Amino acid sequence: MKPEHDDTHNLPPLGHTTEPLASASEFNNTTDTSKWLTRSIGALAVVGAVGSGLMWAKLSGIQEQLARQSADTGSQAVEARVTSKQAEELARETAARLSVTDAKLSEVSLQRSQLEELMQSLSRSRDENLVVDIESAIRLAQQQAQLTGSVQPLLAALNSAEQRLTKVAQPRLAPVLRAVTRDIERIKATAVADTPALLFKLDELVRVVDTLPLLNAVGNASQPTATQPVPATSWAKAISMSWWEKVWSDIWNDAQNLIRVSRIDKPEASMLAPDQSYFVRENLKLRLLNARLGLLARHFDVVQSDMKQANDDLAHYFDMQTRQGQTTLALAREVLAQSKQIEIPRVDDTIAALTTAAAGR
Repeated sequence: MKPEHDDTHNLPPLGHTTEPLASASEFNNTTDTSKWLTRSIGALAVVGAVGSGLMWAKLSGIQEQLARQSADTGSQAVEARVTSKQAEELARETAARLSVTDAKLSEVSLQRSQLEELMQSLSRSRDENLVVDIESAIRLAQQQAQLTGSVQPLLAALNSAEQRLTKVAQPRLAPVLRAVTRDIERIKATAVADTPALLFKLDELVRVVDTLPLLNAVGNASQPTATQPVPATSWAKAISMSWWEKVWSDIWNDAQNLIRVSRIDKPEASMLAPDQSYFVRENLKLRLLNARLGLLARHFDVVQSDMKQANDDLAHYFDMQTRQGQTTLALAREVLAQSKQIEIPRVDDTIAALTTAAAGR
């Protein structure tokens, strides 16, 4: 049987030696040390084996945990793949629906743009027709105002245009409405000769010339007779005047009617012959008619000249002390004062605004 520990290497070498042999105590010490080392190594081996077992058990647990986690991860990966496939299919379906929706939306947008263009074209055509109508009406009214010399046709056209523009209430026509309002206010503030009224007054003057009394008309005014006191009683009335007093009173009244004494400031007018009186009236009529023609032709210088001469003739040859003479002279002076050279106001602002609106700017 082989010994547990071979200590032969510790033995002294054989042969001749000069050292003395070790004692028994030293041998025992060496044996104890070897046992202690052997036990330590065994203990370390046991500890290592126990640690290795524990480590192996721990590694086994970790491997099992990793296996479970790997299995769970695999199942989750499978589920994720299934979910991703479902999501992909849903995305493809959503993309298809979105493409269909985009196509429909583009179609609706196209239809909406076409509808808006149609509405704008209809509105634009209506506005253009309104602008053209207003412009033609204002131009025609301006021509009528120039021909007649009255601003009433122009004011009527502008008022009608203002009402139509107010009813439409279109923002792009707001400048036209403001221009029309400004022109209306400017025309109303301008003093313009009313030609129709002046023509009527001239016709009235021509009509009353034949009835105006001339200064050479004598014997037309009846002299008032002397009023005698009325007797208080019938007896006093019977004896108040004798027959010869009555005859003398009649003769005196006839003499007063035959002779009239008056002051003559214009002897040439009073000395006119009856046939010359006719020519005076006709000459005055011709002057008034000439003034009427000048007014129609817008020649206000001719009107002023004829009316001044007509006023001089009225004051020189006709009796202006009567009520009819004073009325006629006042009417002639009124015509002279109103027949002035005043141009008809133009509506350039409105025409410019209408032109801009028609151009679409």
